[in-house]
Amino acid sequence: MTRGAAAGSSGEDAYDASPFVPAGADLDALRDAAAGCHGCPLHRDAAQTVFGTGDASARVLLVGEQPGDQEDRKGHPFVGPAGGVLDRALAEAGIDPGGTYVTNAVKHFKFEPAARGKRRIHKAPSLREISACKPWLLEELRSVAPEVVVALGASAGKALLGSGFRVGRDRGVPLALPAGMGEGTLVATIHPSAVLRADEVGRAEMYGGLVADLRVAGRLLG
Repeated sequence: MTRGAAAGSSGEDAYDASPFVPAGADLDALRDAAAGCHGCPLHRDAAQTVFGTGDASARVLLVGEQPGDQEDRKGHPFVGPAGGVLDRALAEAGIDPGGTYVTNAVKHFKFEPAARGKRRIHKAPSLREISACKPWLLEELRSVAPEVVVALGASAGKALLGSGFRVGRDRGVPLALPAGMGEGTLVATIHPSAVLRADEVGRAEMYGGLVADLRVAGRLLG
């Protein structure tokens, strides 16, 4: 059963996924339920819900921003170029990518069509959309119960720590998870897509910073 009746037309515009979230469910049941989530208007244009995936008992849970174009088409998080950067950085930091759980703060792809062609241009989710999707993230944290949570970028950090989060100020420093999110420790860093957007001169430096922050997370695992 969900927390309350499944939302009808009012739920379409309520910006709250709570009515669609099964209380106390395991990840498989959560993933199935999320496929029908209409907790905010983003579901209308996205191809599908992109729920988290990975080791259900992972010691490290990584939170990104939202699915990208390829993730929206394939139905899995971090399967595009940013996912390749993340896997490489995790390995260099001593964290096995295959032993992690990866998800996003927002489960639907937010985009606008390009002026020409069929390309879909990423748009950052609003605080309202991040808040609407937060019940799914909280249930993932409850079910996985990781020792370390890594926030990848500003949207993930705001989903976990609130609107006052700043990547430049808070990255690479172990922080306590807020109440209700488990007993793990949070480490924030940049989103791996930022490495891809950097120019040739800055790319190596940004990637090195990502690896350094992930090493902080790795050391917390002992």
